[in-house]
Amino acid sequence: MNKPFKDIASGASRRDVLAVGATLAGSSLLVGCSLPEMLSAGSKVEVGAFGPFLKFATDGTVTVISKHIEFGQGNHAGLAAIAAEELDADWSKVKVEQAAANAKLYGNINMGGTQGTGGSSAIANSWTQLRTAGAAARAMFVSAAAAKWGVPAGEITVANGVIAHASGKQAGFGELVSDAAKIKPPEKPTLKNPKAFTLVGTDRVRRKDAQAKSDGTARYTQDVRLPDMLVAMVAHAPKFGAKVKSFDATAAKKVAGVVEVYQIPTGVAVVANSTWAARQGRDALKVEWDEAKAETRGSAQILQEFKDLASGKTAAPTDKKKGWQAFESKGDAAQAAGGTAAVEVTYDFPYLAHATMEPMNCVAMVGKGPTKLVFGSQTPTLDQINTAGIVYALPGSIEIETLFAGGSFGRRANFQSDYVTECVHIAKKVGKGRPVKLVWTREDDMRAGYYRPLVHHAVRVTVDKDGYPATWRHRVVTQSIMKGAPPGSPGGGGVDATAVEGAMGSPYLKATPVVDAQLITPDAGVPVLWWRSVGATHTAYVMEHTIDQLAKKAGKDPVEYRRALYQKAGAGRHLAVLNLAAEKAGWTTPAPAGWTRGVAVHESFGTVVAQVAEVKIENGQPKVGRVVTAIDCGVAISPDQIAAQMEGGTCYGLSGAMFGNVTLTNGVVDQQNFDTYRVLRNSEAPTVETYIVPSANPPSGVGEPGTPVIGPAVANALLAITGQPTLSQPFVKT
Repeated sequence: MNKPFKDIASGASRRDVLAVGATLAGSSLLVGCSLPEMLSAGSKVEVGAFGPFLKFATDGTVTVISKHIEFGQGNHAGLAAIAAEELDADWSKVKVEQAAANAKLYGNINMGGTQGTGGSSAIANSWTQLRTAGAAARAMFVSAAAAKWGVPAGEITVANGVIAHASGKQAGFGELVSDAAKIKPPEKPTLKNPKAFTLVGTDRVRRKDAQAKSDGTARYTQDVRLPDMLVAMVAHAPKFGAKVKSFDATAAKKVAGVVEVYQIPTGVAVVANSTWAARQGRDALKVEWDEAKAETRGSAQILQEFKDLASGKTAAPTDKKKGWQAFESKGDAAQAAGGTAAVEVTYDFPYLAHATMEPMNCVAMVGKGPTKLVFGSQTPTLDQINTAGIVYALPGSIEIETLFAGGSFGRRANFQSDYVTECVHIAKKVGKGRPVKLVWTREDDMRAGYYRPLVHHAVRVTVDKDGYPATWRHRVVTQSIMKGAPPGSPGGGGVDATAVEGAMGSPYLKATPVVDAQLITPDAGVPVLWWRSVGATHTAYVMEHTIDQLAKKAGKDPVEYRRALYQKAGAGRHLAVLNLAAEKAGWTTPAPAGWTRGVAVHESFGTVVAQVAEVKIENGQPKVGRVVTAIDCGVAISPDQIAAQMEGGTCYGLSGAMFGNVTLTNGVVDQQNFDTYRVLRNSEAPTVETYIVPSANPPSGVGEPGTPVIGPAVANALLAITGQPTLSQPFVKT
């Protein structure tokens, strides 16, 4: 029998990160350096003459370097279009290349300066950055042409990749690239007036990866085949928090193709010459687990404990960080607990799996030269930090080749870099730089991954003489996604904004004279993570479904009721999308025979979305037909892609609201695959129409804002049909 041993913890802890930072900061070479500079120490990424975001080839091809991963959301086309617009490039000759891992060059200001893709921030974060890069490069080419042709730069034009002068002289980027590379780029190049855009905002901005993803040439982690590469799978504990007590690898090592078996911090890894051999070897393992510190409660028990906290049956801790924390407070809180409530309800939301089409995987090479990772990295900086703590190297020296990924919805980005560090631990044991591919099965991710937190809301609202909210008492109980986050980040020492975003700052609360809204985040052993649209996955539902119940109580039309509240709150953007969606849906006209309409409006990631859903009951469960969507996302870079994101986000949100449910029995996850974790089928997908509110504001998020609105829109239609609120998800109980 193999006995457990002590090893470095998987993933860098806060202490590990601080230790690395202190080491870097203490270096005489890094005195006065910023955090991104320190995190990039050891990097050998080189920047060309046109900066970190653009490259030009002699054949006229323009390459836009994207610091954001493409995992289905289509951001590469939008990012390329921003630079191409200012450059006046030939769109047919523009391609996209994934950036190397380097926080100094490719940091995301929406993610604390680390490199990563999340929070629907790719376009918003890169808007000014890529415009400036394109405009600077254009100025360099104009200056080069002016010098070569002996004409004033002001007389030169650039259009569709052609630099021209009235004298008839002209050249493409490829012909002038050597000369332009010698020009010093302007620090503050002149940006176009958006009214002069010819590419951005048009249907010409289509995906650049469609062909490769259609013909199979697009490269994903599972496609990686390297010389002498091994494949690994890990046996994880059935209960969260359990550790390996002992294991017997005798049978596993007898499986043909199995090379070795290793214990790592998160379980026991079987390394083999093929995926099949690794899986067969893992199945043959005999592992005894130490469950002394494991989570043994079921999800029903955890939910009941949350309910008891919200109701006051269980006293909350008096510690400010562990007890109730106010996230909205206005007027006399005592008033919110008194009077006759017009609506007093509780809402329950289950744990949800991310259920990405491509499960977690990673390729790592450790022990010969720089450590290298090849996979779909959503947060390269975190992956570098966590890997550096295992191989004892500078974070910037960890090379990451980021590939396409088959979905994430938040799963591929977590503080621990969980599956990445597993792969690195295994590759370190294999050593000699030999490539190791770690493969998680669907069952691995469904039962040993991360989840949207289980959440309980309790809401009590009194109304004024006109039926509008006079007092609003709100209690939210859920695990904190941001527990242990660095100070300054959401939840890093204060209220976990990811748990209450969407309720906090809601125009409905702004329009209510007295508000007492509080959050408590009790601990549970179930690992939780952001899920597409994060807090809005539940707060949008609670706010919007409560509003419809109030409108019904007041005898008012739900759209008119919202209009009044938006006007009172000064929520002009909410009013605009509501009006547009209602108009396009024909709200004031009868719905098609047999169908009923429901409406919902929500702001997330700087974007406001309104939806009107047409719903009917069929075979005892809701069926959603037509969904009319109105969105205000600032400047619309690619209308076609925005529509696609609204369609995808709507289906993802509807899937979660209708069927999504992860349950635990005695600490063990019950669901294993799509046979037990039901998702929306093609035949159940609604028709989604998307209408964009014209705007000159900088672009805001699009990837997530379509997800949280559909659930309450459907619930509000059901309220109109049945007269009863839907106070828990999923809608379809199994």
